[in-house]
Amino acid sequence: MSNATPELRRIRRFLLSGAASTCVHVAIATTLVSALETSPALANGVAFVSATACSYLLNTLWSFPSPLHKRTLGRFFAVSLIGLCLTMAISGTAQYVGASYWAGLACVLMAVPVFTYLAHREWTFRAQASTGT
Repeated sequence: MSNATPELRRIRRFLLSGAASTCVHVAIATTLVSALETSPALANGVAFVSATACSYLLNTLWSFPSPLHKRTLGRFFAVSLIGLCLTMAISGTAQYVGASYWAGLACVLMAVPVFTYLAHREWTFRAQASTGT
């Protein structure tokens, strides 16, 4: 894999960063629901915020190597807020229709990372992505 192009390396790092952030999300949401009997919608909201902090650091410093900067932070925050709204809406809808907590979490984990990847690639880190670093 040492011969990977910069884009493939970036995708691999983004996927690994996403996996780490997803693990943070699942661990926090599961703990809040199982141990503290928090509602799934609230648990996923708290978990999303925590995972987003992890994701910002990993993606800024590793996936799209660049210094921490207010421009990328602001854009990352905006994308994350939209992602948070999606997370809450999906989880709340699952709860409303009587789906299990796990079904709602699965829907969140399938939809939100796809949206955030595309938004970060095309907007948050666009200048860094085009330089090939």
